[in-house]
Amino acid sequence: MSKNKDMNLGMDIVLSFDKLIHAYKDRMEGEENSFKKLYYSALLQAISKDGFPAANITDSNINDYSEQISLILAELFPESLTFNEIKAATIPLSSKLFNCSGRLQKILNAAGDDFEFNFLDDSKSNRFLLACGLILNKCYDRELDMGTFMHSEIPDSNGNVRTYRITYNADYIYVAPHQNTKKLSEEDINQLLRYPDDEELWKSSFPMGSYKFEGFGIITFTDITVDSAISDLKTILLNNPGSKLAQQQNIEDVFKKMFNMDKIHAGFTSFDAYEGTFEQMHFTDSKSYILGSSHSKNCQNTLCKDAYDHLIKLREPLIIPDVLDYHERQENDFMTFNLINAGIKSAILYPVTKKKKLIGVLEIGSEVPFALNSFNASRIENVIDYIKSAVLRGEEEDENRIKAIIQTECTSIHPSVQWKFEKEARRILKARNNDKEETFRDVGFEDVYPLYGQIDVVGSSDARNNAIKEDLSDQLEKVRSIIDSAKDFEPLPIYEQIGFRVKGYNEKLNSGPIDANSERGIIKLLTEEINPVMDHVRTLSSDLMQRTQEYQDQLDPLNGVIYKKRNNYDNTVQTINHALSRYIDNKQKEAQDIYTHFFERFKTDGVEHNIYIGSSIREDLDFNIVYLYNLRLWQLQTMIEMEDKFYSIQKNLPSQLDAASMILVFDNTLSIRYRIDEKRFDVDGTYNARYEVIKKRIDKANIKGTQERVTQKGTISIIYTNKENEREYMRYINFLQYKKYLGDEVEHLELEDVQGVIGLKALRVNILYGFKASENRMTYDDLTKELHLQQPHNHK
Repeated sequence: MSKNKDMNLGMDIVLSFDKLIHAYKDRMEGEENSFKKLYYSALLQAISKDGFPAANITDSNINDYSEQISLILAELFPESLTFNEIKAATIPLSSKLFNCSGRLQKILNAAGDDFEFNFLDDSKSNRFLLACGLILNKCYDRELDMGTFMHSEIPDSNGNVRTYRITYNADYIYVAPHQNTKKLSEEDINQLLRYPDDEELWKSSFPMGSYKFEGFGIITFTDITVDSAISDLKTILLNNPGSKLAQQQNIEDVFKKMFNMDKIHAGFTSFDAYEGTFEQMHFTDSKSYILGSSHSKNCQNTLCKDAYDHLIKLREPLIIPDVLDYHERQENDFMTFNLINAGIKSAILYPVTKKKKLIGVLEIGSEVPFALNSFNASRIENVIDYIKSAVLRGEEEDENRIKAIIQTECTSIHPSVQWKFEKEARRILKARNNDKEETFRDVGFEDVYPLYGQIDVVGSSDARNNAIKEDLSDQLEKVRSIIDSAKDFEPLPIYEQIGFRVKGYNEKLNSGPIDANSERGIIKLLTEEINPVMDHVRTLSSDLMQRTQEYQDQLDPLNGVIYKKRNNYDNTVQTINHALSRYIDNKQKEAQDIYTHFFERFKTDGVEHNIYIGSSIREDLDFNIVYLYNLRLWQLQTMIEMEDKFYSIQKNLPSQLDAASMILVFDNTLSIRYRIDEKRFDVDGTYNARYEVIKKRIDKANIKGTQERVTQKGTISIIYTNKENEREYMRYINFLQYKKYLGDEVEHLELEDVQGVIGLKALRVNILYGFKASENRMTYDDLTKELHLQQPHNHK
């Protein structure tokens, strides 16, 4: 056998089959079966023919002995498996292959004449590591895995690179140290394994020329192209800048590897659930073969019935082995026409979903009929999760852009109508991605029922004016007292003049309500004339210094006047409004369980709220009139609870106020529209404006033929227009009387006309305070029983 010194490793390498020949001899001697014994005897005689075992075989002449080598390796390379197994024999520590199996030879031939197999020679460190591993395994009984780091990439006939994992079998390699080689201790070996990257340590432990390698190796190839492709795709999808699905060419190369075929096309079509449309993906350079040259199209117009059932209804893959045949069998040929026009003759359309919601369709197409079929379609399942992650990442970036558009164009939007604003923002985003400038349009909702309610401070303007009047009167009296004392020390004319003006304003305050002109005159006198004088008066005596200091301490630092009672009033109103707003906000969350509806509230001197309910608020939910009835009863009860809370939270507040509550019942539907310019919702249309007129004026309306306002403390007023509303709310009133929310004093009233709105009526009923709302609160079942209505199907 050949013997040479490997110049790179400094090791003696000998190609030898002695170990295998000895194994055959041992089997022959120990074999009891006469046929097998005869086989081994004949095999050994054939091997010994022409002195083959002693032949000097080298890299250059190894092909001259291919027949003898094939014979001696017949048991290790059975002819019946030659086109199934991918394997070859090799010279120890070398990439030189011989006795290749038929399948491996076919793979190498397809790779081309210029391909050179070098699974070790490309990396000297790998060869050295393999040599060291063999030494530790053979000489020191260490069981080290010798194949974990070995892979090879070999192009196929289509030019696609296939990836193979290589397993190295060293059973027929004998390793022996030379005579002067130092034997490694157990600790030496452990130290090597602790520091695998310490090249100097390993080279010093295995010096050049210290070991001999004799025999041959066997390497086995395993095709891991699909696994490698999955890893490549994962890298592309996770690392691609901009969170794009993938660069078109890269992702197609990956699918070529996965399906082991040339001319594979990969694309993706996005699905817009709001519009029910297929769209080109604007955050990626991926093509849509379904849409062709179209940017967006309704999915029902895009797909034939069979494709619609698979992708939209069932969310399952559509496999089309023969696109031409499929095209001829469909009435709607838009999709198949686009596939054919792109040269696709077999295809797999794979729906990508998130929580059973379709977000897009992965398209894999081949230019060869039947190349893609039900047998290889399952390969997509290995990568679909990575594709889904990339698409969702792009969707999340889109969602952030949509939120940014809404935040820029609109104020805070109620969750119930968020979907329609997102729909409008998506339209703008799509336009901008196509270099078109679009503006945010008004967002409207048709045929909704309005509910309006308010709880207001009774005589709020009078109460605030009285507080201001008392503060100014108190301040003028303090000024008069201090100025009178100052005259005793300095009989200056200015003191007489200030005293005269103070007396005049005091008389005016005591004679009647304060008006704006008087208020401005008093404040100007106090801040511009009196306050500067006080700095001089305080120097006249210790008593005046103390009294002046006490006076100045009570002044508002910003306005220079006393605001004690007005601050008490404002703080009381602010505290009450904050508590009531928080209360209705929390209760409103429960009301959303009745049926999703739009809700907004405002703080004035009290708390107002608007509610709109109807099918256009939630187009995906069936609307039933019972939801409106339930919401009206919820509103009435909540308003009563808010009024009770209005008084209960005043116990520790500096001012005591009265409240009056009112509900407006409007029986017709109307349209509302979010005005982009005004950043708020408003009723839409001239006819619907009648509702806004009533809403703004009704709390000031008088009972017909009297000067008495319909809203009074201790009661809740329900404004309506027809008998049907009256009967409905009388049922609610009777129910809440039974629940001890309302008293027995129910008034049926007619109201004066309000700016051309005639025929308004009111129910006014007294409130029973101090009830336990948590015990008495009605349930949804209570309502349906009270109204004698059949409960609709659950909308959630």
